[in-house]
Amino acid sequence: MMSAATKIHSAEQPILVVGLGTTGWSVVRYLHARGEPIVVTDTREEPPYLDRMRKKCPDVQYIAHLPVEKYKAFREIVVSPGLALEVDHTIGDIELFAREARAPVIAITGSNGKSTVTTLVGEMLNKSRYSALVGGNIGTPALDLLNLPVPDFYVLELSSFQLETTTSLAPCAAVVLNISPDHMDRYEDLDAYANAKFRIYDKALCAVFNRDDPLVSRHYSSCEGFSFGLDPDSNNDFGIIKDSKGQYLARGREKLAPVTDLNLHGRQNIANVLAAMALVECSGITLTASMIDAALEFKGLPHRCELIGSWKGIKWINDSKGTNVGATLSAINSVDSPTVLIAGGQGKGADFKPLGAAIDQSIKAVVLIGEDALNIRAFLSPHKNVKMANSLAEAVENAAGLAEEGDTILFSPACASFDMFDSYEDRGDVFRKLVVDRHHGE
Repeated sequence: MMSAATKIHSAEQPILVVGLGTTGWSVVRYLHARGEPIVVTDTREEPPYLDRMRKKCPDVQYIAHLPVEKYKAFREIVVSPGLALEVDHTIGDIELFAREARAPVIAITGSNGKSTVTTLVGEMLNKSRYSALVGGNIGTPALDLLNLPVPDFYVLELSSFQLETTTSLAPCAAVVLNISPDHMDRYEDLDAYANAKFRIYDKALCAVFNRDDPLVSRHYSSCEGFSFGLDPDSNNDFGIIKDSKGQYLARGREKLAPVTDLNLHGRQNIANVLAAMALVECSGITLTASMIDAALEFKGLPHRCELIGSWKGIKWINDSKGTNVGATLSAINSVDSPTVLIAGGQGKGADFKPLGAAIDQSIKAVVLIGEDALNIRAFLSPHKNVKMANSLAEAVENAAGLAEEGDTILFSPACASFDMFDSYEDRGDVFRKLVVDRHHGE
């Protein structure tokens, strides 16, 4: 039964905030500081930030399970990323941010690599004479950045969910790094998912696109801006050139730095660095030596092809951020030694056929865990050396038993973590601890 508290009356129509997780709480703080009347709803009786909200914003009303038919009572509806609502006047936190931001925005999305590129662009700018604030779908919620001194640039990682509810964003530079199937439990097909990503370009002043990605290059090969790819480029864009001494990051035929000077490894990370360089130039800044040095020095982020260590000639790599098939395929391609793969979790409706083909072709053995372990197993050759594990701890032991000196054990799940862990970070932290504890003293 609806309580009297759910009958909302105000001289001014309030704004409804749907979802009280990290993003929802940032929205509440932002609106409350501006004196907006707010009502908050969530499907949970006790969402994570409810106690904090009641202490800091005691005048904000909370209603659990507010029926959708009641939403029409509100002036605007601010929905948290990942919640699908088919109602009018729906926006997200990035739309609120875009309406107020007073500095140019560099906007980054893609199926894989966006956190790395977002962080790297921020590092390149901050280690030169520019100031940059980094956030969005990574680290600090975008609205919280507005409480800090205005920088030269905002650098935002954006998810497809955030882009769905944004219309005012006009980045000075924008990129879709790549497209591979993800969130297929949310989108009708790959085109629908890609189109949500491509919204980042709608009002962009300058666009960066990946000429190696068929979907991206087909969609935006004729737009104004810059491209990047792992081939040489004759149009003064970003790529790789080779000579007798090796491979070089380059703009057109101009060598910028040897690839071997990068701290990051793997083809996908070379592409990430080129994308970051292209974004800097796209934002109207000339790439400087200090920016190139920052790119070369960048060591990457935790849980993204992170080398934990090497024991008895076996490397252990934590790629817990590999939450979709495309990410895991990139991780597999980045390893140049015989590999034992640990994979599995919540598949989000993914097609595991491409993963199965890659495993059959280039993985010596695989250990599967989690909710979709059997679904992945169905796409593997019956002759492939496969072990099933009931826990990550068991998977680590199984992988250690399958690996030999000179091998790599790669933890890249190709799945979300929520069947067994709180987040991909939690999953990666557990994996790292299991591996380090196992080899303590060696």
